[in-house]
Amino acid sequence: MTKDEAIETSKTNKAQRSGIDVPPRLPLLITGLAGVAGYNAFQYFHKKYPGQVFGLRRKDLWTMSGEGIIGSDVEDTDSLKKLFDEHQFRSVLNSGGSCALKHCELDFDMAYRVNVQGIANLLEQIKGTSTRLLHLSVDLVFSGTQGGGHRETDPTDPVTVYGKTMVMAEDYVMKETPNAAILRISLPMGISYNGHAGAIDWIQNRFKYNRPATLYYDEVRTPTYTDCLNRLFEHMIAGEYSGIYHAGGKHRLSLYEIAQIVNRVGGYDPRWLDGCYRIEAGPMPPRAGNVTMNSSKLSRDLEFDPFTAWPYHSEFIPTHRDWHMERSAEIPGTPGLLAETLYRNPSGDEIQFK
Repeated sequence: MTKDEAIETSKTNKAQRSGIDVPPRLPLLITGLAGVAGYNAFQYFHKKYPGQVFGLRRKDLWTMSGEGIIGSDVEDTDSLKKLFDEHQFRSVLNSGGSCALKHCELDFDMAYRVNVQGIANLLEQIKGTSTRLLHLSVDLVFSGTQGGGHRETDPTDPVTVYGKTMVMAEDYVMKETPNAAILRISLPMGISYNGHAGAIDWIQNRFKYNRPATLYYDEVRTPTYTDCLNRLFEHMIAGEYSGIYHAGGKHRLSLYEIAQIVNRVGGYDPRWLDGCYRIEAGPMPPRAGNVTMNSSKLSRDLEFDPFTAWPYHSEFIPTHRDWHMERSAEIPGTPGLLAETLYRNPSGDEIQFK
């Protein structure tokens, strides 16, 4: 083998390990279509691999329909088995679960059934096969009392039932399927199937209909564009990564700052935005603090940086608590601008490989 051939072989092997330009194992099942991450992933993969991607939504969510969308509950073992027998899925992107904080606090059995038993049922179908599993977890497995910048080796200490059941699900995946990969994501910024399911949706709808929105100064997250997450999922599914990875974005933003961005970029009345500290909001549901994540392990193992900063434009980052009240030609502020720059990555760039 010549030196040039050896270099090319090395590049090919590296690409296959990382999933670069290698299609995911198909057919692919995506669960949790009601959530922002799952819905956007399904749209991306279904368009790119037509006829080979299927999305799972709850049976009672009859308003969501279309080619490749299947109504079935992951808690229904018989239905799930029939689905796997019929399609012989070679990979699964599990983004399902209930993230309704208050609902989970009030109904632990529901939270456990959906967030833990659901993944257990999926793993039962995967057991003994070569099916690839990419499981999505969340930054709320941390309490946010340690100053943020969490690494994968940090001990989990969730303050909510939702976070506690997500830790249980992680443990179950690692015990039963050690070759699987787990991505802890933060706030996925993208469109939702009904215009109400995402972080941007809720905040924007409050402003759109002239209703007050109160967000926290001291709950801090690392949001990401779903456009970036979709490509990351593709690489993770195609590759051989295993274990837990943090997938948080570049900017650390409080929920109040995120609302400031939505308010000003969307051109909404700034009087409708209020802020407070978590302690002022009452005990139900409990709120985490600074749960920002350090994603350097992910970038190192991938050998590329998977994320464009959200928001993409640096001038959209608040500099003080009254920043959203300032209006200028630099940030004209319209719902159209919001749709173009906050729901979607406006750069149009592909992932930047190192």
